[in-house]
Amino acid sequence: MIKIAPSLLAADFSNLSGELRKVSDAGAEWLHLDVMDGAFVPNISFGVPVISSIRKHTDLFFDVHLMIERPLDYVEAFANAGADAITFHYESQSDPNATIDKIHALGKKAGISIKPGTPADVLFPLLPKLDLVLIMSVEPGFGGQAFLTSALPKIKAIRELAPNLPISVDGGINARTAELCREAGADVLVAGSYFFGASDPKAAADSLRR
Repeated sequence: MIKIAPSLLAADFSNLSGELRKVSDAGAEWLHLDVMDGAFVPNISFGVPVISSIRKHTDLFFDVHLMIERPLDYVEAFANAGADAITFHYESQSDPNATIDKIHALGKKAGISIKPGTPADVLFPLLPKLDLVLIMSVEPGFGGQAFLTSALPKIKAIRELAPNLPISVDGGINARTAELCREAGADVLVAGSYFFGASDPKAAADSLRR
C-alpha cells in the first residue's frame, strides 16, 4: 500500500491550517517535515516550535526528517514536539546506533536517510533496527530539483534485504518518477511542489498512487 507524504517545506506558511486540511482532504497518510540547520545542508527551514504548533491541528503521521549535523542532541525535543517518526542522516555527526536507540527509547519510530552520493550498503547492518529508510533522490536542502535515477538501485537493494521495511523516497517525485520508485520497491512517496503546487492536490496524490 503506497503512502503519500506531502512535504511541508513546499506549503504556504501563511496558511498552514489550510494546508494541513489540504493534506488530509487529499487522503495523504503522512506529513513530511524537513528540518534544516543551515550547516548540514545549505538551507534553513523550521524547527520544534512550528512542529509543536501544528501538531494540535492534525492527526497525520509526522515523519520529521532531521537534516542537521547533530541529530542525537535534538531527538528528544522533536519527540516532545509531536513527531511520530524521526529520520536522521547517516552522514550526520551522530552515531547511528546511539541515535536509533534514543529515538526508540522515546517511543518513536526510527528512520535513517542517505544522500545521493552515499551507497546503500552502509545501511545494511542497521536495517534490523530501523522502522524506515529514506532514500534521497535529490541533493537535500532545496525543493524543486530533478529526480536522480541513481536512487532506484538503492531502493531495490534495501527492499531485497528488508521485504517489510517501509522505504520512503524524497526528491523530484511526480507521477512519472513515482512509478519508477514503486517498481523499485518504495512504498512511501514524499512530494513537495508536485502536491502543494497542484491545482487539485487530491488528483496529484492519486496520480502518485497509480
